[in-house]
Order: sequence, then structure tokens, then C-alpha cells
Amino acid sequence: MAQPFRIEVAGETNVGRKRNHNEDNFGILVEYGLFMVADGMGGHASGEVASKMAVDSMQEFFAATQEDPERTWPYKMDRTKGYEENRLITGIKLANLRIYETAQREARKRGMGTTFVGIFTANDGIYIAHVGDSRVYRFRDGSLEMLTEDHSLLNDYIKMKRLTPEEIANFPHKNVIVRALGMKDTVKVDTRFEIPKLNDVYLLCSDGLSGPVTDEEIAEILGRYTDIQTATSKLIERANENGGPDNVTSVLVRWTQ
Repeated sequence: MAQPFRIEVAGETNVGRKRNHNEDNFGILVEYGLFMVADGMGGHASGEVASKMAVDSMQEFFAATQEDPERTWPYKMDRTKGYEENRLITGIKLANLRIYETAQREARKRGMGTTFVGIFTANDGIYIAHVGDSRVYRFRDGSLEMLTEDHSLLNDYIKMKRLTPEEIANFPHKNVIVRALGMKDTVKVDTRFEIPKLNDVYLLCSDGLSGPVTDEEIAEILGRYTDIQTATSKLIERANENGGPDNVTSVLVRWTQ
């Protein structure tokens, strides 16, 4: 980051109103400039195992590569991308492989997986990486913009043919995601680079927030509450007020002076 900026971070997760256990996890690793949300799936608490494995694997990989930048990586670097972007992608690929291998090895965890979304501050900007339908939004000058694209069946249909708002609302397979950590032994990670401005707020969230809470409501809450811990809690409150159909997780990162 440019020198005058510092980062404020807050995160919170909640079981919601319809589920009996929470399969979401999040990570706030200020020492590495790494912030993450993972939304597990697989039932029998296996989703919670997968999402925790994703966050823990990233922490381990970033700790190891911080201490020893020359450390041999388990994957080849993509020569079209720089070191830090490769570092982020490699950590996610390693997390994917660990989840997949655990699921193959242990019958009770068969089929477990997790979405993943993270932002990593490096090179005077941030790298955003995601797999699945957890999202990153940017709130800037009163406007909210989604910076990720859902890897979901619904989004595939929307891209293939233009669905009416009514068709989207009634789509029968809204929860089907087409890409997640743990589904296969390899995974494709989508990334992008952004340069934050002063007072930007970046929201990382599971679909338990982005589903029941509209973009307009998210923008209204982020505009109203300048304290990001309060804003995080209010976003989760709103998801539960709107039915709380799923576990809900929110991590907010604000660039300030």
C-alpha cells in the first residue's frame, strides 16, 4: 500500500436462522495482508472441516513462504503472473489438494468442499482470488461493485441466455456451484488486481449474506456505519432479519489514513 494508508479489518460469522451448525470460516491475517472467507459444504460437519482446512492451509503456506521466499513450491509458477499473485494462487491450489485428498481418504468426509475468496495486499494494491460463489465487493464513494463472478450453475445460465428477473428468482438450482475447493485434485483460481483508494471498503462474504441481502441494502449499511466492526455486525443482522437461510460471514477491510 501507499505509505499514508493503513488498513482496518473486522470479521464475523453467524450460524443464521435455518441451520444447526456453521460451515463458514474466515481468516484475518494482518501480518501477511491476507483476508479470507470460506463457505464449506458436504454435511455431517464436513463442510466446516473443509472451510477450516482452506483457511489453515493458507496460513501455513503464507507463513512458510514469508520465512523462506526461496522455498520450493508444490506447483510451477505461471510465468504470465508475478511472484505475489503466484503465491496466492499456489496457496489456494495446495489447500484444494489437501481437502480433496482428505475427502478421498476418509469415507465420512467424502464429497466435502468449500468456496474460497481472499484478498492479499501486495505491490501497492490487492490481489483478489476466488473459487465458488463467495464474493468480494468494493464500496467506493457511495457505490457498491461486485469484483468477483460466481462459479455457479445460475450464473452459467445467466451468461448463456438472458433470464428475466422472475426466472432468476425462481431458478431451482440456486445453490449448485460448479467450482469449489475439494471437488477435484486440481482447481482453477480466478484472480484480479485492484488499486484501493482512500476510504475504500472491501467486503468479503459468503452467499449467506449476498443471497438474502440486496446490493442496495449492503451499500446503505456500509454508507451509514463508518465503524467497520459495527458495519460487519449490521450486515449479519440484516441477513438474519431477511430470513437467515444460511450461515452468514462478513469480512470488511477499509483503507484509511
